[in-house]
Amino acid sequence: MTNIRKVAELAGVSVATVSRALKTPDVVSPGTRDKVLAAVEQADYRPNLTAVQFRSQRTRNLVVLVPTIANTFFSQVIGGIQEAAQRRGYGILLCNTLGDERTERAYAGLVSTRQADGLIQLRAYNPFTASDGKARPPMVNACEVLDEAPCPTVKLDNRAAARAVTEHLLALGHRRIGMIKGPRNSPLTRDRLLGFQDALAVAGLAPDESLVCPGDFTPSSGYRAAGDLLSQADPPTAIFCENDEMAMGAMRRIKEAGLRIPEDISVAGFDDIAFASFCDPPLTTIAQPAEDFGREAVALLLDIIDDRDGATGEHRIMPFELVIRESTGPAA
Repeated sequence: MTNIRKVAELAGVSVATVSRALKTPDVVSPGTRDKVLAAVEQADYRPNLTAVQFRSQRTRNLVVLVPTIANTFFSQVIGGIQEAAQRRGYGILLCNTLGDERTERAYAGLVSTRQADGLIQLRAYNPFTASDGKARPPMVNACEVLDEAPCPTVKLDNRAAARAVTEHLLALGHRRIGMIKGPRNSPLTRDRLLGFQDALAVAGLAPDESLVCPGDFTPSSGYRAAGDLLSQADPPTAIFCENDEMAMGAMRRIKEAGLRIPEDISVAGFDDIAFASFCDPPLTTIAQPAEDFGREAVALLLDIIDDRDGATGEHRIMPFELVIRESTGPAA
């Protein structure tokens, strides 16, 4: 088996530096750490991780709870988490929870029992219970965030972002604007609906409940909801969907009805997933930095694990951008 001396030779550093890069990567510069990791890969070196973990009293694993791996936005967030964790010498234990609280508590138990060093939760639910001890286990809540999270958070100002989309549609002359919401009881759904209502109120438009349809962030729910909106005696001239996947489902249903986008009806989404710019027509949407959500969550979590001052009180708001494409146009 290749030994640590070979890794040091390939990386052009000392054996001690290789050891530090593997045991305590935070104390090594990013450039040196990258060289060591590249040399480890090239040499196919497999250090004794059990011994490393015993000496450092860390597993160098992070638990990540994701509501559904099938959601494209969450997949991007996980990519950012994995990249940031790997750079700091950590692996991730990914759990596709499907929003099941029992599953989330079980995986959170890996942190409570010191089988993992910390947890990133991508849903608005705290999986730790009073039995986990007085010392709060290291956790960061990102993306869909609890209103009073007991830990650092990484989120978007969803209300402001939804208001920006609605203001864009209003500026194009639309007055009957439909909305396809996300899952019930989600803070994302609530805040995006509030932003939608804020913009309508400023424009002097009374809310019309018949124009607001339930969804669940899947394309099929967008397809069904668009059908319900189009079946109305006075259908909307624009539809704002609370995520891009529902917008794509809605666009398909609109086309099946023989309508043109945006000449007959405009459609806007939220997230700016990779497919948004390849729709026909390309989708107007809110861009949010999915990978950066993951990177920020890892940085905050490792600050807690490293016991840095103030780490447990950090709350970060990520930026958004309204991306205007061909799916929205003037009201007919």
